Amino acid sequence: MHQALLIPEVFLEIFAHVNQIQNPSSTREKALARKSIAALTTTCKTFHEPAMDLLWSKVDHGARWDNTWSKGLEPLSAHEARQFLRHAARVRSLNIQSDHFFHLLSVIPIEKCVFSRLRSLTWKLSTCKYMDLFLSCTLHRCSLFTINHDLKNIVTRCAALEDLSIKKLNFDASTADELFLLSDSVRLCKQLVTLSCPPLDWAVWEHLSNLPNLVRVGVRDVQIRGAPPWSLERDIANPTQFLNVTALSLQVHSAEYIITVMQHSQFPSLTELKLETDLLSSEEAEQFFCALSNCKACQTLQQLEITIISFGPRSGHQGSSLTAIPHLLCFTQLQTLRLVCRFSYIYLDNDLLLEAMSSWPHLRALEIEGSCLHPSTVTFLGLFIALQLCPHLHTLRVLIDPANTEIGPNKIRHTSLKTVDFDTLSPTANTADVARIIFNALPCVDQVNRFTMHTKEWDEVNRHLKSLKAAALYVAEPVSSL
Repeated sequence: MHQALLIPEVFLEIFAHVNQIQNPSSTREKALARKSIAALTTTCKTFHEPAMDLLWSKVDHGARWDNTWSKGLEPLSAHEARQFLRHAARVRSLNIQSDHFFHLLSVIPIEKCVFSRLRSLTWKLSTCKYMDLFLSCTLHRCSLFTINHDLKNIVTRCAALEDLSIKKLNFDASTADELFLLSDSVRLCKQLVTLSCPPLDWAVWEHLSNLPNLVRVGVRDVQIRGAPPWSLERDIANPTQFLNVTALSLQVHSAEYIITVMQHSQFPSLTELKLETDLLSSEEAEQFFCALSNCKACQTLQQLEITIISFGPRSGHQGSSLTAIPHLLCFTQLQTLRLVCRFSYIYLDNDLLLEAMSSWPHLRALEIEGSCLHPSTVTFLGLFIALQLCPHLHTLRVLIDPANTEIGPNKIRHTSLKTVDFDTLSPTANTADVARIIFNALPCVDQVNRFTMHTKEWDEVNRHLKSLKAAALYVAEPVSSL
């Protein structure tokens, strides 16, 4: 064997190359990589241990712990258990979706941790009977699909836990007690970097504000009808500061919960914010957006996504008008804004659009998706004037007035916009004119993506647009060949 292969950096580079997977979702690529690593274990003594470590480092449900291979097998013998324990110490990542293989480990005391160097655990079982086998003091990431009664034990034994994800999928009579247990357990976590879980009480929010390493927080409701709205106490004395949190997601049906969090919290480092809720009235909507604009993220927020599931009382399909955009003008570093309220008209006119674009010069994607059952006052001329203030914009989705196709003598061209979604209350009268406007002003747009109404007219616009581009290409070809 060449002496260079004895240098650790060299053979580790070889292993990294062999284990390289271009498409993580490809079962074939994964199988080929594992086969190649397995071959390295028999190449020489120098390669055996590092290759075995790599081969065992990640064990998922599909690769080894499925529901069929263990059927009818006897529990491990004492000798087999010793061999298993030797290899179990190599495992760094486990995805447990079934308990069908646990009977094989009956020779091992269930309170003993056998995966001593485990760093990542995904546990999709409702029971925690065998969980002690996996609770290593080195565990950094834990993903659970239920709030089980052993949660306090998990976070206590795994003091190094940095990433905790808990998905409570079903609402039942025990949910309230489980949420109290969740809050008590999260307060025991001292090293969290990322947290994703059901709603927490205010004492936990205060605890989280004192964690210096915390950068991502996600709170999501139990998504089922009949679940009560979660609320926080309103008599909070002092606001909390989350100095290092850069990403926050609050998907809670109770807007009151989100309003309370935003009113009493400051996020001076926040760059990503995702909110999803119901708004019961115009007054609650005003509170919601005021709280959002006062969270001390005006100079840092880059990505903002707001989804209003429902807004106020509905009459047929027509909801109230939502005045949201003026509250968002303070976020001067915005690069992505997605505002969705399908049951309400999101107010936007030419003047407000111009003011918004002047406030968001770094904008790259703007998607405003409201009810189409209200005439838009944004014209093509108003849109193109505003677009000049956002030279980096590549994605646009707005409701527009197709009737006014006059854009004046100015040669307005926006060369970075590539993806456009337009919709209208009324059909597009002159599809050829609309296509020519888009062809001249938005040269990088190949088609308009209509997203709810009047698809026939927008299909016709796209046919005209395709013809214009084909004609322009035909004219340009002889010139380029000279």
